[in-house]
Amino acid sequence: MGILLKNILAVLPEGNDDVVKETDIYIEGSRIAAIGMKPSGFVADRVVDGKDRLAIPGLINCHTHSYMSFMRNVADDLSFMDWLFGSIDPIEQQMTDEDTYWGACLAIIEMMKSGTTCFNDMQMNIHQTTRAVKESGMRAVICRGLVGSGNDEAGQIRLKQAYEERDAAKDCDRLTFMLGPHAPYTCDDAYMRIVAGEAKKNHMGIHVHLSESESEIQQIKEKYGMSPIEMADRNGLFDVPAIAAHCVQITESDMDILKKKDVSVVTNPASNMKLGNGFAPVPAMLEKGINVCLGTDGAASNNSLNMFHELSLLTLIHKGVKKTPQCISAKEGFRIATINGARALGLEQETGSLEVGKKADIAILNLNTPSLTPRNNLLAGLSYSANGSEVETVIIDGKITLENRKVLTLNEDMVYKKVNDIIVRMGLDKKEY
Repeated sequence: MGILLKNILAVLPEGNDDVVKETDIYIEGSRIAAIGMKPSGFVADRVVDGKDRLAIPGLINCHTHSYMSFMRNVADDLSFMDWLFGSIDPIEQQMTDEDTYWGACLAIIEMMKSGTTCFNDMQMNIHQTTRAVKESGMRAVICRGLVGSGNDEAGQIRLKQAYEERDAAKDCDRLTFMLGPHAPYTCDDAYMRIVAGEAKKNHMGIHVHLSESESEIQQIKEKYGMSPIEMADRNGLFDVPAIAAHCVQITESDMDILKKKDVSVVTNPASNMKLGNGFAPVPAMLEKGINVCLGTDGAASNNSLNMFHELSLLTLIHKGVKKTPQCISAKEGFRIATINGARALGLEQETGSLEVGKKADIAILNLNTPSLTPRNNLLAGLSYSANGSEVETVIIDGKITLENRKVLTLNEDMVYKKVNDIIVRMGLDKKEY
């Protein structure tokens, strides 16, 4: 199918910078066939009028837990370990496969409606998130969360499930897979080494939570005599392409390890603030040359999956903390939310920017909105004033999945009903209006 985005403003890469230009974008099949000049033989089955519209590469959410969307607003104002083990873990123990599926569907709807076209998910119940991704048309990297102690049976079962899920999704090229050792406090030394060995043997990346809270730092220091970053490195997690989520409480030497091993760091500002964990030293990591990308974390700790909100926090917080207005510019923040994320996921040749030959993963914003009026500097507007409600159309893999803010691939009303049924069944419906 050929789609023409005609006379549309677009955020396009120009060297190491991004610029906004009016152009035509030609989509053929799943990819961008041309930008500007019509390619030979192109036939437009669909023409999208670009008047008063802005096309951007779809945002990339590099760390989330999509199933947690039904846990939104049920475990608030708690310290990290109380939140995780006192509130969230008991809910997870009640989850069925169907709960995971409907939670993932809700998450995808929220992400799609706020311009996200790809997400990196750590989940528990296999086949359910991939099912939601296949049906919705979304792009995703899936990681079965792995918890284990040595060569214990439970840890081995989880690894086996990770492979089962990967093998069952070979028919969908919008899905790729990594291994997801949960964290240093749920995976011991021996199990980390097993997972690292499996990742290397199977040419898979690693997605892990690291150095998220002070309590984690203290616990790992007491048990192993080192930082979580050092522990992960010692056990081989960084010997394959790795994504480390959070990295809030890290030292200069930790950053040196991350840079040396080419580890990508996912910063999650809202979740880190809400759980009282602090602010990741993103400016220092960028100065080191570490690839920093952006994520929301799960809705149980954020409580939103809106990447525009996260982008705004990213580009504002560090200005205040460092007392430097030039700290993480709007343009830099936008690249962190797009091409840096694609690079972290090993997808930079496929997505993350609007370029000929790449997948047509595009969000189209309506510029006739208060937040983007006047159009003084649209790149600044994406970071400082847009809120996600401006997203009108989404194209993923060359297919329109959202049009006039309506999701075309999932039944929104059914998803809302099913999620509300879940919280009633679990006793989470507190009716606190």
